Amino acid sequence: MRVIQITDLHIGQEGEDTYFVDVRENFRRIIAAVQERRPDYLVLSGDLCYDQGDLEIYAWVKEWVDQLNIPYEVIGGNHDDAQLLTQAFQRQADYHPDGLYFDRNWGDRPILFMDTSTSKVDTPQLEWLQQQLQQLQGDIILFIHHPPLLAGTPFMDNNHPLEDLEPLQDLLCAYPGNIDIFCGHYHVERTVRWKNLLVHLTPSCFFQIDSHSEDFKVDHYRIAFREISIQPDLTISSVHYL
Repeated sequence: MRVIQITDLHIGQEGEDTYFVDVRENFRRIIAAVQERRPDYLVLSGDLCYDQGDLEIYAWVKEWVDQLNIPYEVIGGNHDDAQLLTQAFQRQADYHPDGLYFDRNWGDRPILFMDTSTSKVDTPQLEWLQQQLQQLQGDIILFIHHPPLLAGTPFMDNNHPLEDLEPLQDLLCAYPGNIDIFCGHYHVERTVRWKNLLVHLTPSCFFQIDSHSEDFKVDHYRIAFREISIQPDLTISSVHYL
């Protein structure tokens, strides 16, 4: 099973200045690459909007993604509005009062999707996650916008980490199996191993941030997506830049 993850689209309104980057053209290029590769699933892992959740922007993204005729899932980032995202993508069955989070089974592999659109994970979602983990066994996969740990990138770690990390970390690290976690938010390519967690940070469709700088600094403007091969006892992933 092949999955493509794209993240941090940061689509603005038509004609809006988005840091001098043509984010809509970037997205069209990513969609063309997805179309060429024809994965089994596509995951949009948050920050679809440039600044804040917007129904018009979500509708524009949905129109492009629907044209692929590929099953896809979408979760929110801190520049999204979970309620508007749910409405636009018609995911009411997966919506909870505190966010859009859900589980799927792809073949024999359980896949969890979490919501960090408020930059934190509230108690109801933590309780849901605990229930999910109690029912599962073996290695699992989790998609979430924010990394559930600090990733050694000073600017993002110091200024924009997921809030209240410890309760989420405690739940994930108590799970007896390995968890592959695919996220974005940091605008860098990085893999971090901690205990039973293997966290894959996927680069943005906008720009990439200097992973060594204490201050905000753009590293480069090459956009990217992640391709994930999910096999019964093996998960392989690689990042592709355009």
